[in-house]
Amino acid sequence: MIGQSTVLAAAFPPSVEDFYLPSILPWGEHNNYWFTKITLLVWLAVAIIIVFFLASYRKPQLVPTKKQWMAESLYGFVRNNIAVDMIGPAGVRFAPYLTTLFCFILLNNFWGIVPLVQISPMSHIAFPAVLAVISYVMFIYVGMRHHGVGKYIMHALKPPAPWFILPLLVPIEFFSTFLVRPFSLAVRLFANMFAGHMLLLVFTLGGFAMISANAIYAPFAVLSWGLTIALTLLEFLVICLQAYVFTVLTASYVQGALADEH
Repeated sequence: MIGQSTVLAAAFPPSVEDFYLPSILPWGEHNNYWFTKITLLVWLAVAIIIVFFLASYRKPQLVPTKKQWMAESLYGFVRNNIAVDMIGPAGVRFAPYLTTLFCFILLNNFWGIVPLVQISPMSHIAFPAVLAVISYVMFIYVGMRHHGVGKYIMHALKPPAPWFILPLLVPIEFFSTFLVRPFSLAVRLFANMFAGHMLLLVFTLGGFAMISANAIYAPFAVLSWGLTIALTLLEFLVICLQAYVFTVLTASYVQGALADEH
């Protein structure tokens, strides 16, 4: 008992280093920190998406197969309900990117509730940040190409307001458009997935901790695991919602960049 307490005391409180997962390669451990469980999950997600769409459209038919129907429904949902609804008819040309973005985030989020995996790559800030930067660069490029560099900057920074209030509004518009948007995109996705991962972890390990401490806490351990199941169902809704929100916001930023009015 004393030895176990000593080990637990040595492991707590956790440090920043505990957030860096170890390499999963059996060789060259000190040189392969880049290949972690998170890296493997991202690669698997990319492979699953590519294989799924290639297999679905390998031999397209007038009467679609189940795989073709699923792929067409997924693409049609993003094209019609996000791209076209948010951007308008011009949104069709952004549908492939938005569909890829939606599928990538959704599948990587889904790892967070898969048994024995139970962690989403989106719970590490690096991946949401990279996706936010890609969307950020895209909507700025689209706006500059549509309006021209100078006109787009004026379009983005100068709201329709009296001239005497512009010195106050222009910095706010600059901060909102060019700084807050990518930051909020990344942090919203990261915070939701990280919080969900931590809640599931706390209630799951809490049940084991109570049973290990004393058998009298067994009913509370069962309650803790029951809450874990309920939270897993809730987390499934959050997984879908966050993929949808990230994609919708990206589409709304593109729409704003293409709009002729502020």
